Amino acid sequence: MTRWPELPFDAWNDTRETLHRWTQVVGKIRMELTPLVNHWWNVPFYVTARGLTTSRIPYLDRWFDMEFDFLSHVLRIRVSDGSQRDIPLKPRSVADLHDEVFAVLKSMNIECTIWTTPVEIPENAIPLDADVRHHAYDREAVERFWRILALTDAVFTRFRARFIGKCSPVHFFWGSFDLSVTRFSGRPAPPRPGADSITREAYSHEVSSIGFWPGDERLTTPTFFSYAAPEPEGFRKANITPAAAYYHEKLGGFYLHYDEVRRAASPEELLLDFCQSTYDAAADLAKWDRDALERRS
Repeated sequence: MTRWPELPFDAWNDTRETLHRWTQVVGKIRMELTPLVNHWWNVPFYVTARGLTTSRIPYLDRWFDMEFDFLSHVLRIRVSDGSQRDIPLKPRSVADLHDEVFAVLKSMNIECTIWTTPVEIPENAIPLDADVRHHAYDREAVERFWRILALTDAVFTRFRARFIGKCSPVHFFWGSFDLSVTRFSGRPAPPRPGADSITREAYSHEVSSIGFWPGDERLTTPTFFSYAAPEPEGFRKANITPAAAYYHEKLGGFYLHYDEVRRAASPEELLLDFCQSTYDAAADLAKWDRDALERRS
């Protein structure tokens, strides 16, 4: 396997659709059992040395975590009383995984109820507890996906370290199914007319965000993206590096396809240039106080 592996969209699309829904089963448990943190930061996962974790979830006088281990291919549930259960990740339906997760939690004396409708899925939003349509699991493709997340996380962490203003963790949102890090200007954003409560909370303040997304029917290739919200005038015409980056009118933001990064002499530096140039454009055009927000030494 190359350091930045291939991830052809068509070859793993069935697995991607299944995995997206599996992560929503687990993510909704975390969301249900944790207090709301600004911009919904209580809901994402975090990249680990083996996959993706919820991090610690409080439950009465105990706590637990849930980790998608993409090396052993299990969903591991660990509780502070020392108990642990592994749920196999294999070709199985979303409904089957959903039922086993909740049966295992109940056996560990953890009770939880979730809203089973999947979110941010353009088509085929079958309730998670009834979805027998999505059942693919290609172990090698999932390992490649996780490796890309881990390599990207390292670059995003370097980029995040340049900023001393308010900044999100590098986190994986199971709704949009992307890994991202977001910088804040420190100023409130204008209200979005007609926005739902989730969007209002997520974009209550001015942001510049960078991310990795494996794609879906709207863009059938894995890609990096960067956007500003609210988008300042002139942003979409800004001079962005590398030259392969482009502004996607329908999705709203700059996009750099993963294969352009993977094939570069130094994928890390090329990706870092994309992060920096898109942030520079957003911050300069929106007149952020860059001297106060950025690390200078």
